Order: sequence, then C-alpha cells, then structure tokens
Amino acid sequence: MDSSGVVAEQFLFNESANVPDITAVTISYLFCIFGGSLSVLITFGNLLVIISIAYFKQLHTPTNFLMLSLAVADLLVGLFILPFTVILVVSSYWHLYDLLCRVRSSLDLLLSNSSIWNMCFISVDRYYAVCHPLIYRIKINVRVVGIMIMVSWTVATLNGIIFTFQAPDKGQKYKRCASFQNKAQGTVVVGVLIAFFFPAIVMFALYLKIFMVAQRQARSILSMANSAAAASKMERKATKTLSIVVGSFLLCWTPFILCMSFNPLSNYTIPFHVMQFFKWLGWSNSMFNPFIYAFFYSQFRSAFRMIMTGKIFKDVSNCKLF
Repeated sequence: MDSSGVVAEQFLFNESANVPDITAVTISYLFCIFGGSLSVLITFGNLLVIISIAYFKQLHTPTNFLMLSLAVADLLVGLFILPFTVILVVSSYWHLYDLLCRVRSSLDLLLSNSSIWNMCFISVDRYYAVCHPLIYRIKINVRVVGIMIMVSWTVATLNGIIFTFQAPDKGQKYKRCASFQNKAQGTVVVGVLIAFFFPAIVMFALYLKIFMVAQRQARSILSMANSAAAASKMERKATKTLSIVVGSFLLCWTPFILCMSFNPLSNYTIPFHVMQFFKWLGWSNSMFNPFIYAFFYSQFRSAFRMIMTGKIFKDVSNCKLF
C-alpha cells in the first residue's frame, strides 16, 4: 500500500472510498504541518519550564519540582508521541508499523498516566499548603516530593509495560494504530479506573476542600498580620493557578477517557475518527501549561524572558525573579 492509500485509510477512515492521490497527498502534507507545529510548540514551551526550574535557584521549591516532573512528561509527548503518530499516519513502511505502533501506544500510556499522577500529588501539595500551612514545610519537602515523583513514574511505567506485553485482538480488521481498539472490555474499564478516574476523584475532593478553606481564609485575611496575610494570599494564588492546570488537563482528556471506557460497552460503536479527535485534544494539553505559568506567574515570565534573550549565559541563577 502506498503512502496516499495509507493516509486515505488512516486519516479519512473510509477504506472503501476511492480518494484521488492528490487529495490524500495534500491531507498528508497538512497533517504533517499540523502535527509538526504542535510538536514544536509543546517541546519549546516545556523546555522553557524545565530550564527555568532547573537553572534559577529561586524556583527550587517542592511544588516546582512536581511541576518540573509534569513538564518532562509533556516534553516527551512533543518529542516522541506526536512525531511517531505522524509517521504512523503517512508512512508506507508497513514492516515497522506494528513495532512503532506498540512503542508509541506504550509511551502514550506511560506519559499520560505519569501526568495525571503528578497532578494528583500537586493537589496533595496544595492541600497541605492551604489547609495545613503550619505543618506544610514539615510534611512536604524535597525528599517527600522526590518519593512522589518516583511513585508517579513507577506506576506509569508498570502500566506501559503491561500494555506492551498484552496481545492484540486477533479479530482486528484494519491496520490502524489505536490503543483503544484492541483491548478486552474488562481490561479497559479496570485500567481506566486505576489510571484516570481514581486520581481524578482524589484531585477533585482535595481541591474542593482547598477552595472551602481558602474562602474562610479570604474572609478573615483582614484581621491577620501583614506578613501572614501576604503569605496566605500567595499560596491561594498558586493554588488557583495549579487548579487551572489540573482543570485544563481534565477538560482535554476526559472526553477521550469516557469514550474509551464506554466504547467496549457499546460494542465499539463510537466512530474511529471521533476517538482520534479526542485523542489529539488530549495530546494538545501538553502545550497549555507553559502558557498558564507565563500568564499567572511573574517569576516564570522573568525566567522565560532571560532564557529567550540569552541572559542565562551570564550566571544569573541567583538573581531575583519578579
């Protein structure tokens, strides 16, 4: 099968259609441009976040280290998942298709699972910062955050390994690379519950508690000392920003997760292109976080500006970020 035939089957999802070669080639070019542009945006944005947190000592905080781990997962989505997906859609080298498909799907599961567990631990960090500020520095320190990051990546890696060694469905009719097509119904439901809904429920419960406490703090903040009031206000602002990060993740990934959960129950009646659209919506979330940090955090804006203007080559790691 040539590349135009692959694109017609993979992207238009109509194996019986007689699509002209020029149309398929045009679609393949547009798809490469779109996928390549999104990959560059994700890679560049998250690389800024990683360099900022790693280089500037003012950003060396437990919360930011969790954000660093999240940025690494998003960076790898831009470096590997999107380029591999573009290759799978437009490539005609079918002897490597199955291997590349399995590698891409395993990495996809690993990185998305790592992201949601990192966000779950970020919500734990925010819970202690807002609801238990007096013991926050005791409970949440660099060592504890290191354990959180290790747990996030270990659980995600185990899920990726389990997926890699699971046999595909022998009844699969079409040569499409989609992790949501070849799993047993029970495996899908259980996997989704562990990988997505459980940490999502934990995050929702913690942020609900956080916002209830934050409202009480806001009402009593006028009677507090100036330094305590400023600290409380700063923590609540950080919590609000990170809740936006979590919210954008859930908004982008929930449609795909729900479709993947109900697809086996409906005997796989959800159209393939609908699943793919929601999958790309989930991947696009990886480019949002750097923009959110830049919009809400003056420290990250200053760090990004110094990196892009080359000032970091002048040993400014100890400078004050505003």
